[in-house]
Amino acid sequence: MVTGTPDMTSLEAELSRLAGSVPDPEMPVLTLEELGVLRGVHVLAPGRVEVELTPTYTGCPAIEAMSSDIEHVLREHGMAEVSVVTVLSPAWSTDDISEEGRRKLAEFGIAPPRHQGAGGGPVPVTLAIRCPNCGSPETELLSRFSSTACKALRRCTACREPFDHFKEL
Repeated sequence: MVTGTPDMTSLEAELSRLAGSVPDPEMPVLTLEELGVLRGVHVLAPGRVEVELTPTYTGCPAIEAMSSDIEHVLREHGMAEVSVVTVLSPAWSTDDISEEGRRKLAEFGIAPPRHQGAGGGPVPVTLAIRCPNCGSPETELLSRFSSTACKALRRCTACREPFDHFKEL
């Protein structure tokens, strides 16, 4: 999350809030801030701003729509020149999804990704993906891919409902 960074001016914080409020084009239940892809907002000159965005994976088709939506929102709020640059380091991971984003995914019927933890530490053992509809851990994988490349299609063997699972990266 970039909002509230100590080196950020009040204008940059406001522009970051606006850019972060843009819905993800593939999962509009999440904002870009909740998805964790907004990495920085820098005012370069009066009316000129640069936004740093990290794709969820290389070649993500949604990055163009995200950039266009950010440009539109910031221009509506007085920025004459908006550039959105792709930042690949540090790479995005599903750990960048906020707790609010995870809650919204589950509420929307998409099983949120499990936390991966910091690199180099103990590997968490997670045995089940819980059904977002009934909470049962008894689920099965139907397809490694679902409506988008970042989601898998699963089915709950308890309530029999299919659901998307946001894959861990």
